[in-house]
Amino acid sequence: MQLNGSTRSVLFLCTRNAARSQMAEAILRAHGGERFEVHSAGLEPGEIDPLAVQVMHESGILLTNHRPKSAAEYLGRRSFTFAITLCDPSEDDCPRMFLGALQHLYWPHPDPSLSVGTDEQRLDAYRRLRDRLSETIQGWLADVSSAPQPALMA
Repeated sequence: MQLNGSTRSVLFLCTRNAARSQMAEAILRAHGGERFEVHSAGLEPGEIDPLAVQVMHESGILLTNHRPKSAAEYLGRRSFTFAITLCDPSEDDCPRMFLGALQHLYWPHPDPSLSVGTDEQRLDAYRRLRDRLSETIQGWLADVSSAPQPALMA
């Protein structure tokens, strides 16, 4: 499958596709525009985390049309230019690679659902994740925009 010459496809991966990968997908869509076809998935998809929805809404990005997806939905059915894993290294069930991706990147971030404390402290963990993902993605966009696009195999 070949996408048009200026569009690159990205798959964000994490364990449950409930917060990190959903947030990254939405951030890249917001900042990458039409240059990227963006997806997210997890090994054991769960419900989208309401705190992730809340902090993304605070930044003006809605997760309204998002749904949790299994990596199996894409395996053998889709090729991606980039597969980006977001799990913390300590997570045993983290997807470490995705067959059908030309490049694998690893951007480890702790699971915000494991944060403890008051409601405000927990929200702060999600806000920090949102902000770190945004910084990482914007820096990556600057790098990838100047790099040649690898050719996808049919």
